Amino acid sequence: MYDLDNTIVERRSVRGFLPKPVPREVLEEVLTLAQRAPSNCNVQPWRVYIASGKTLERLRSELVETASSGKSQAMSGTVDDFFGAYRDKQVACAVELYGNMGIARDDRAGRKRAMLRNFEFFDAPHVAYVCMAKSFGIGVALDVGMYVQTLMLAMQSRGIASCAQAALRAFPEVACMHLGIPDDEQILCGLSFGYEDPSVPANQTRQPRDPISRNVFCRD
Repeated sequence: MYDLDNTIVERRSVRGFLPKPVPREVLEEVLTLAQRAPSNCNVQPWRVYIASGKTLERLRSELVETASSGKSQAMSGTVDDFFGAYRDKQVACAVELYGNMGIARDDRAGRKRAMLRNFEFFDAPHVAYVCMAKSFGIGVALDVGMYVQTLMLAMQSRGIASCAQAALRAFPEVACMHLGIPDDEQILCGLSFGYEDPSVPANQTRQPRDPISRNVFCRD
């Protein structure tokens, strides 16, 4: 349960969940552990809004309806533009995932269906929206990112699967209405979580990691 190395290695994005909810006491345990994440001056700037049960169903239904309508996907915050080698990795990630889902590159209907799965939270029984004050910048966003990683590792150590989703920054007005997110906060990401459904083809996906020489540069 508490093997850190295995927890880090085994954590991955899961895109298919069982309907079984996470017990409240276990959820409170992982949230309490994640609260130990570091932050500048210990301001603990993350704000987390979790939907389950009927609230989740209403949120899911409206998000899917909104996304299906063709409405422009207004995003909370900026949209990342991957280029060069970063773009290559983005494409490789999609090829692996869509391949496991049986979706060809020219299958527009299949790709749209895969996109909508984000707003269905991949059938997860819970979703968390992670936010910070709009007045904060990149430094505080880094703090919130460390919180999200700590939370996902705490979940993984207890057999709880998760998927961090930038896509859930779309249609922020819908999430804010259902979850009571204040106007002075922005959504950084969503996190669908629960127990993995191993029968879902997307969950066969395994993404590689570069050797550290590609990302880390030491100077003696």
